[in-house]
Amino acid sequence: MARKPVTSTREKFRRYHNRGRAYARSRLPPGVRLLVGILLVIGGILGFLPVLGFWMIPLGISIAALDIRPLWLRWKGRNGTGNRSGE
Repeated sequence: MARKPVTSTREKFRRYHNRGRAYARSRLPPGVRLLVGILLVIGGILGFLPVLGFWMIPLGISIAALDIRPLWLRWKGRNGTGNRSGE
């Protein structure tokens, strides 16, 4: 199966971001995911340093959101109220 060529930097970032989130969700236990997410955000704040980068902030928030239900619901576009049968 051939991969589609990446046409923009935004699409490339989104692909790597989704792959990182999927890896964290499938291979890291819940408590460790939260810790990794917080560490990524802290590292992203120090993004001006050569090894770290600002790309770590959104990835850290999305990984931490896997364990914090209100953040997860907001990330998925739901407010957490009402009927949940539409999931």
